Amino acid sequence: MENNYSEKWKRRGDRQALLRNALLKAMGYTDKDIEKPIVGIINTWAETNPGHVHFRQLSEAVKRGVWAAGGFPLEVNTMSICEVFFDISSMIYRNLLSITTEELIARHPFDGVVLIGGCDKNIPAQLMAAVSANKPTIYLPGGAMLPGNYKGQTLACGTDSFVLWNKYTSGELTLDEVSKREGCLYGSVGACPIMGTANTCQSITEAIGLALPHSASCLGVSSEKLRISEETGRQIVELIKKDIKCLDIINKKSMENAIRVLMATGGSTNLIIHLTAIAKRANIDLDLMEFDRISRETPVLVNVKPHGENTVGIEFHNAGGVASLMKVLEEQLHTDCLTVTGKTVGENLKDIDLPYDTNVIRSLDNPILDKGGIAVLKGNLAPKGAVIKRSAASANLLNHRGEARVFDSLEEAEKYLLDENSDMDENKIIVLRGYGPKGAPGMPEFGNYMPIPPKLYKKGIKDYVRITDARMSGGAFGTVVLHVAPEAAVGGPLAAVKDGDIIHLDVDNNLLELEISDEELQERLKHVKLKEHPDIKRGFVRNFIDNVVQADEGCDMNYLQHKE
Repeated sequence: MENNYSEKWKRRGDRQALLRNALLKAMGYTDKDIEKPIVGIINTWAETNPGHVHFRQLSEAVKRGVWAAGGFPLEVNTMSICEVFFDISSMIYRNLLSITTEELIARHPFDGVVLIGGCDKNIPAQLMAAVSANKPTIYLPGGAMLPGNYKGQTLACGTDSFVLWNKYTSGELTLDEVSKREGCLYGSVGACPIMGTANTCQSITEAIGLALPHSASCLGVSSEKLRISEETGRQIVELIKKDIKCLDIINKKSMENAIRVLMATGGSTNLIIHLTAIAKRANIDLDLMEFDRISRETPVLVNVKPHGENTVGIEFHNAGGVASLMKVLEEQLHTDCLTVTGKTVGENLKDIDLPYDTNVIRSLDNPILDKGGIAVLKGNLAPKGAVIKRSAASANLLNHRGEARVFDSLEEAEKYLLDENSDMDENKIIVLRGYGPKGAPGMPEFGNYMPIPPKLYKKGIKDYVRITDARMSGGAFGTVVLHVAPEAAVGGPLAAVKDGDIIHLDVDNNLLELEISDEELQERLKHVKLKEHPDIKRGFVRNFIDNVVQADEGCDMNYLQHKE
């Protein structure tokens, strides 16, 4: 078989090929092996990532499929990112992983690659890399974890971890009572069993056409996942034979399909950043307001936590998963988009059943919400945009005018909110700034770290409006405005807000407005001090600070985005 990549690398009669083939034989491979197309398996396995700790077994199943289809698998391990296990925002390392993965794909003699990932930064990093390297590519989603259970109650972290913490800070539960539930939040390894960022990312790989049907929602520890893994290995060899590359699948239409599925699942706001970054790598024009347009056209249909009742790997998957959801949405999708099956979306859907449980995956005439889960906001406080997860917000707060309380550190905000003697009430708007891409650095998930004040919780009030240039966990809930751009650290309008200012939030009209004059706003901004991070002098974190673009552009490095 002729291959543009590996044939040149291992061609007989070439001095370097002599060394390469000799080294392959040193690992025990034969001439018959070397003659086959080389499949790179890019594995993000690590013991510091509970969502990925089962990937060795998945990789072995992929290899079985590659060998069976006539390919030659070679596995490479990369860094693995877990949001919780990193002591600095993992968004920084999404970009680092994308760089290293791109180099592995581009510089090795791989004729095609299988990407294995599951947690929330790993998947977009790998997709960004795959787009830039542009070889035959297929994604293997690592799978959802089993939910936990405590005294007969199903628990699904992270959503229920936030619930427990609010109960603890309000005094409803003691620390010992919280600790007893600690080992019951997760039922297995894999991606958190809710439609948080990880499972939203996995869903998107299938929706965009880079993963096999039914692969995204499947439990990571199931026999079905092993069978899908083996089939993924077989299919990458077919993609190599047909020379179907990553950019033959990822285009404007397939991105719109992915956005539509995102909105229908009520998925994570983080996907706005990730899909934007992928689009820019592919030179696809994807404006922030296009997310809002598709959201307004697409109801929330998936009844899973954090906005619903069920879990991803059990109820959602058993109802038909992403494939059946796409069947419901079929008339709204670009069905002519090519997928890794070698068929179009429409051809794939001919073999897909409608949902088996219409309470878990609703019909278009019986939605959970009549609009998609995410809305885009603009106004003088966010001239380049901000987002809010409508499906996780309180309906009574979607049009709200309130007095600002402003904080430049999470610690200060927490101290104020937990103080029962503070002037906090349900009408105030908490502004947390300085935690954007450059400011934090790395946009940590601090949007959900602002607790429910105990004095409000005791009154039965479990939500209030929060505004930040940071991100929020996909498993979290509440009326939180996120990704305000430009961020405060680079002189964005959020930096000009003062205690007592009135802010108007109107989600239906896409409005986020600071109620002061333009003249006053510009005068305040003249006195804003930009954040420089003089204490960070070296390493990739310094590189990130100096080169990261804003949230509305995908938080990628400016030198990695496609340039004409």
